Amino acid sequence: MVTVFFVRNGSKIRVEVPEGTTLMEAAKFHSTVSIEEIPATCGGCCACATCHIFVDDTWLDKVGNIDYNTPEFHLLEYQHDFKEGKSRLACQIELKPEHNGLIVHLRNDELL
Repeated sequence: MVTVFFVRNGSKIRVEVPEGTTLMEAAKFHSTVSIEEIPATCGGCCACATCHIFVDDTWLDKVGNIDYNTPEFHLLEYQHDFKEGKSRLACQIELKPEHNGLIVHLRNDELL
């Protein structure tokens, strides 16, 4: 199992998921608390950017950089709150044992 933390307004939401689960799936299907900031409109197909999150500074190295030649980057670069190096789509982060304890920050304005 991998434990991840979604930070909303300074409070952490703890979610435990099996290895191989995406961060988006963790928020949508495994959290006991509703995480409305990740509506994931496209269902995880990397087509909508509604699962945009910010990787905590302490985890940037373990999550890795975005590939600038992918749809993920092209979707994110047009978001008004895009933060280079920190912005990622939760559907594109597959959780592995080295992500145990991962902290990501939810967007304040994504409530739809």
